[in-house]
Amino acid sequence: EVITSRSYDDRLATIENVRAAGIKVCSGGIIGLGEKQHDRIGLLHTFATMPEHPESVPINALVAIDGTPLGDDPTDAPTIWDMGRMIATARIVMPRTMVRLSAGRLSFSESEQSMMFMAGANSIFNGDKLLTTANPAFDADQALFKRLGLKGKPAHTEALESPLKDRVMIQHTTKEVQMQA
Repeated sequence: EVITSRSYDDRLATIENVRAAGIKVCSGGIIGLGEKQHDRIGLLHTFATMPEHPESVPINALVAIDGTPLGDDPTDAPTIWDMGRMIATARIVMPRTMVRLSAGRLSFSESEQSMMFMAGANSIFNGDKLLTTANPAFDADQALFKRLGLKGKPAHTEALESPLKDRVMIQHTTKEVQMQA
């Protein structure tokens, strides 16, 4: 367990309260905390089956910090394939959501980050620091986007309609689903 001060249901209630207050929802996950594949699938399933998807879903790679429990034993560092699967799945099940390639980007090469954008990440957080960890410089991001032919959209504008909006649907089920890792 990483956080014991709030339950998962508490976090879901917070998302509902934020939405009810008329605030756009930004909620995602950190991979590399020791979770299993079914935990990652469960996170995306939870978001995808909400009455309204979060407007923004950051996919973070754990940045192990020395002196912390996870920093002293970073055995579960996510790979490019872990990140790519999470991003691609999020893109498919939430086509209008901004899927943000977020914390941990500096642990991946430009080629690996490029693959993550091609897998479906369509947003980043920029600035020198993300809470406690370093982030790529603004100019470095701009140069990468130029090489990839990616163009930014103005901040705080609505997402574009997905060409898949009528083909991809996630529905709640009344049966319990058993997932195997």
